[in-house]
Amino acid sequence: MLKDLLPGIVAIADQAGQAIMEVYADPASTVTTKADESPLTQADLAADRVISSGLLGLKLGWPLLSEESAQISYAERQSWQRFWLIDPLDGTKEFIKRNGEFTVNIALIENGAPVLGVVYAPVLDVCYYAAQGVGAFVRRAGKPAQPIRVIPHMAGQPVKVVASRSHSDERTVALLQRLGAYECISMGSSLKLCLVAEGAAHFYPRLGPTMEWDTAAAHAVVKQAGGVVCDLYGKELQYNKSDLHNPEFLVMCVQDKARRVANVNHL
Repeated sequence: MLKDLLPGIVAIADQAGQAIMEVYADPASTVTTKADESPLTQADLAADRVISSGLLGLKLGWPLLSEESAQISYAERQSWQRFWLIDPLDGTKEFIKRNGEFTVNIALIENGAPVLGVVYAPVLDVCYYAAQGVGAFVRRAGKPAQPIRVIPHMAGQPVKVVASRSHSDERTVALLQRLGAYECISMGSSLKLCLVAEGAAHFYPRLGPTMEWDTAAAHAVVKQAGGVVCDLYGKELQYNKSDLHNPEFLVMCVQDKARRVANVNHL
């Protein structure tokens, strides 16, 4: 079923990307602030409308949780075995900076795990997508999609580490120093996880706060590409928790998991 469902979700992400680009091209577009002081643009809301309409139009009957509808109570959510988890515009700060490193994120969660994910960067025209039992793929600028796979770090090579363009901290710097020789790749939004999924990077540590909708879609891509997204103790991230907050996490090839977890826990 997921194989048949995936192309339609990619199409919905494409449509949401088009809605975002209409706002992106408008110099008069405005930015407001949410109650938690995070930015909100007209593009967030436009993409949310497109995605919500598209998913409801599939008539599958699965509930939908978006960053823009996060007020749904846990009392209502806790019985959800399958639901859509959406970030209509991940990387709003990157959108405001106009560097193109923002994405549309759509994930399907089953029993707390992401089983389908689509991550689309409309400015870059790059779409990563995956589904359980199907694999992980990337489509660039209208070219045919290609399968992707994580790459383990080989001894003697620098570790290619992905870092956030908008977030940095002393603990992450300390962790990088424990890795030995490394190369740092700066990137915004959930594209950081996707760089690991396609083998362009070996490791992405996130030692700071994120929400479930920030990671779910890209988590599905990483997982189907042979990688892992886990907390600092090696436990895979789970979704639909009461507060919707992720723990600090690591993204890497499964083969590298034990040593990367050890690196972090010796900080």
